[in-house]
Amino acid sequence: MTGEHDDGVATAGDDVVPAITVVTPGRPDERRTPAPPRAQRIVAQVVVTAVVVVIAVALAAVVAARQLAENESIADAAERADRIADALIVPALGDALTDATDTPASAAAREALDDVVRDHVRNDTIVRIKIWDATGRVLWSDEPRLVGETFDLDDDDLEALAGDGVSADVSDLTRPENVYERDRGTLLEAYRSVATPSGEPLLFEVYFRYDEVVARAGDLWRGFAGVTIGSIVLLVLLLTPVLWRLLTALAAARQTRERLLQRALDASDDERRRIAATLHDGVVQDLVGVSYGLAGEAAAFRGRGDTAGADAFDASAGSVRRSIGGLRTLLVDIYPPRLDEAGLGAALDDLAASVRSRGIAVVLDVDPPEVLATALDDDGRRVVFRVAQECLANVVKHSRASRVRITLRRAPRDPAESTPVGRVAGHVVRLEIADDGAGFDATTVLDHPPDGHLGLRLLSDVARESGAELTVTSASGAGTIWRLTLAARP
Repeated sequence: MTGEHDDGVATAGDDVVPAITVVTPGRPDERRTPAPPRAQRIVAQVVVTAVVVVIAVALAAVVAARQLAENESIADAAERADRIADALIVPALGDALTDATDTPASAAAREALDDVVRDHVRNDTIVRIKIWDATGRVLWSDEPRLVGETFDLDDDDLEALAGDGVSADVSDLTRPENVYERDRGTLLEAYRSVATPSGEPLLFEVYFRYDEVVARAGDLWRGFAGVTIGSIVLLVLLLTPVLWRLLTALAAARQTRERLLQRALDASDDERRRIAATLHDGVVQDLVGVSYGLAGEAAAFRGRGDTAGADAFDASAGSVRRSIGGLRTLLVDIYPPRLDEAGLGAALDDLAASVRSRGIAVVLDVDPPEVLATALDDDGRRVVFRVAQECLANVVKHSRASRVRITLRRAPRDPAESTPVGRVAGHVVRLEIADDGAGFDATTVLDHPPDGHLGLRLLSDVARESGAELTVTSASGAGTIWRLTLAARP
């Protein structure tokens, strides 16, 4: 159901009304469709994107170089440990090194290893050397506090002890046997099996500094990232002028299209003005003269007592006057009054007169001109007029209504306002056009407008471009209410 004013026109009252369909949401912070981005902005975005890509590539190169350098350093540590074991450690091993008790022979064996390691093995890249037996007892180390201590051997250690290859990896300094290396930073460890002269297998383990990994990573990064980043920068430098010329050409083409469109609109406006002026100054004035002439003849006939002739001339004069009214209505349709000259109230009054000439009663409820003049700028007045014109055209063509109410008011913002425009603006201007016609299924018609209803899409475009909100309340047999909400000027 719909509520009604005293004039019987459907309005949104306290009763249940058809659902409101939002034709277009308002954008109170944006009164214009954003202009296309300038060429400088797009080029800047491309450059920023290129910088981000360069940074991303550089970071990826750092990670890749670090991993590759670590892998290479681990392989190199394994190879160096293997050479040290074969050339220096194995020849210096004595069977007494494995004695369970501290004897002069075992002490001599450890001293022999001390001399070899001190004179031929230790350097700035080697941090620690350890020799274990199969039980996990440290038989010898360049850290005396470890000698004689027993630790658990993990699976990798046992596998290396039983095999003939060399294993290497980043050292786990949290393990108990690495307690004296924890202050040395990240280390690489390599280990392999060695044997005493009697053939007893021992585990030889050497720890290398991680500095070599960092140095290699830097070299690899400079080689990889330098080429890659340089290529990206060169590509951007080569593409920037091309992109600039392309964007400049697109901007020029857009400006040309806009000028042509404006010329077409101006030409259409000039043609409408010319036709309206020709009709007004020619046909309409001639018909006015004919109307006066017929009225004079009717008076003359009536003065001679010829009532029948006078009635005939009066009827003809009335027909001519109705034709004049129809032509003047057509003039309003062809070339609406200029809002900056006649004012929005007068323009709406002309639209209302055009609707009345079709036999539809119109009630016009509009704020005084001085209120509307301060509440809306020129663009806002044009939006109100265009929406009112299209809505009233739909009333005449499709609604089969007998009454229409046009309301245009400036009002304070409603705290309960559901529209974005109403929530943000301090004051709003609302145009409401309500009729008692047949109504329509708003969702279906807006999504798939039938022939003759494409103007509904135009309403949506007009409101969207202006940042206003347009809603419609309608259902079959329930009349229609169009409501346009704009933010008022402070």
